Amino acid sequence: MEKAAATSFVETTWESSIVPELIDYIRIPNKSPAYDPKWAEHGHMDAAVELIERWCRAQPIDDLHIEVVRLPDRTPLIYMETAPRSASEDCVLLYGHLDKQPEMVGWDEGKGPWIPVREGDRLYGRGGADDGYAAFASLTAIRALREQKIEHARCVVLIEASEESGSPDLPAYVDHLADRIGEPSLVVCLDSGAADYDRLWTTTSLRGVVSGDLRVEVLREGVHSGAASGIVASSFRILRSVLSRLEDERTGEILPKELKVEIPKDRIEQACILGAAMGDQVKDYFPFVDGMTPVSDDPAELLLNSTWRTTVSITGMDGIPATADAGNVLRPFTTAKVSIRIPPTLDPVKAGEAVKRVLEADPPYGAKVTFDFEEAAPGWNAPAMAPWLFESVQNASQAHFGADALFMGMGGTIPFMGMLGEKFPEAQFLITGVLGPASNAHGPNEFLEIAYAKRLTSAVAQVIEDHHRARG
Repeated sequence: MEKAAATSFVETTWESSIVPELIDYIRIPNKSPAYDPKWAEHGHMDAAVELIERWCRAQPIDDLHIEVVRLPDRTPLIYMETAPRSASEDCVLLYGHLDKQPEMVGWDEGKGPWIPVREGDRLYGRGGADDGYAAFASLTAIRALREQKIEHARCVVLIEASEESGSPDLPAYVDHLADRIGEPSLVVCLDSGAADYDRLWTTTSLRGVVSGDLRVEVLREGVHSGAASGIVASSFRILRSVLSRLEDERTGEILPKELKVEIPKDRIEQACILGAAMGDQVKDYFPFVDGMTPVSDDPAELLLNSTWRTTVSITGMDGIPATADAGNVLRPFTTAKVSIRIPPTLDPVKAGEAVKRVLEADPPYGAKVTFDFEEAAPGWNAPAMAPWLFESVQNASQAHFGADALFMGMGGTIPFMGMLGEKFPEAQFLITGVLGPASNAHGPNEFLEIAYAKRLTSAVAQVIEDHHRARG
């Protein structure tokens, strides 16, 4: 692939075609089913599917097949396929998703989840980087090869609509389309992140997740706090006590042995190398308030904490009024949304069962304590990278970023990867994405770094070409 021509083509396509579509896409509040149970009735998911489908059909790829697949009672999936431009029967599978996280508070003035704002190379708004750009970048990478008449394997593109809910619908679609997908030898996932915007980043592992509602009930109705306190234990105190069975609140250490794994030696070595290279960047990635410090001074330990160790986060609560509405009432219940990130190799179902057992056992004062876990998504640990792919990633990073590629684990969850890892154990994986420093996926002021996305698109095209050269 001739670099200058590819760069020019990708640049033009992004500015003239992709960015305007992403602006319209950001305006659509197509929240994932976990956050909008009436998604089908509201129609926002269909609107996002139609926008992406329309753009894809307009691309001048003469052998491109596009189909919106709809299985009963499931979110839709966009299936795209190109014929091979070679005699090879090999296949490259490219993956992304189009559903979004909910709004979240804290957006800067003039910005919002459904308000697209471009400032320089940053396009603000929910879902542009996570992961609305993926369909556009996938086809543009393929077109960059076609423009130069470069041979490549058959390409399959899957764009799902339930990833932010843990991809509950995806297994059914993968099974439904199994004969058409075939046996990909390379999987390219565009839903991951980058530790900086200076190179191509490849994700080596992903944590799994167990989440659910921890509910503590102490009364049938609220009562005067002056009369009841000292007689009736606070539901919040009991909840706090029960959570301490999972996590030492002073250190963050996870206590149940069922939630721990032995970290592979190679992943520890990679974390040490990456920690030494990044230094303070590991913590500077996050917008700490003044005076706040990370949980460790060792960058490698921070990386291992966020990629290979279990952590507990409380992401929402019910039963607690806003401070402006709070009266002198001992509340009847407290419910916490508990999100538990688990190591890549830990079985999420067994982890969820262990969490439920630990939280519900022997409730203090005989309170009613229940943990209803709603999501148990697996993590993923990448297979050893083939020499051709390692060389290709390094060459693509040097060609399009002018720097060596780096490899890192990620703390987030992409259930698709665990599923595909099991289904296609011989496949190689390029897991990458545009969620770099301050991009703040899932939070306020989420943005897509357009310049980085352009270079990433060109790099993916080069890897697809190298895949054919290595295996064709």
